Amino acid sequence: MAQIIVYGHKAALAPRISSLSDAIHAAAVSVLQLPVEKRFHRFITLDPDQFITPSDRSIDYTIVEVSMFEGRSTATKKDFIRQLISNVAAVGVTPNDLEITITETPRASWGIRGVPADELQLNYSVDV
Repeated sequence: MAQIIVYGHKAALAPRISSLSDAIHAAAVSVLQLPVEKRFHRFITLDPDQFITPSDRSIDYTIVEVSMFEGRSTATKKDFIRQLISNVAAVGVTPNDLEITITETPRASWGIRGVPADELQLNYSVDV
C-alpha cells in the first residue's frame, strides 16, 4: 500500500496531473511491486501565495509525499526515488524542482476496508 500526495503550483501542476500520476504509478508498480490497480494519488494545486518555495526553484517545483507500509529495504526505497526522479523528469519536472519524502508506518497503524491493515490479506508483498 502507498498513498501519494503531490503538491505544486496550480499553473504548473494542474496540466500535468494525468501524466504525473502515470509516471508515479509506473515507478510504484515497477520498483515497489504494487499491483497495477493500487493507484492512490491526490494532487494539491496551490496558488503561489499558498505554496512558498525556495528562490532557486522554478514554478515547476513539486513535492511528492509517499506514505506506505513499512517493510521495504533501503535499496528498494532508493531505487523508487531514482525511478520517480527519472519518470517525473520525462514529464517536465527537473530533478532540481522535485522533492520526495517517504514515510513508512506499521500496517497496524492503517485502517483499510473496515479493519486494521495488519489483518488484511494482501495480494502483494511489501518485503521487497
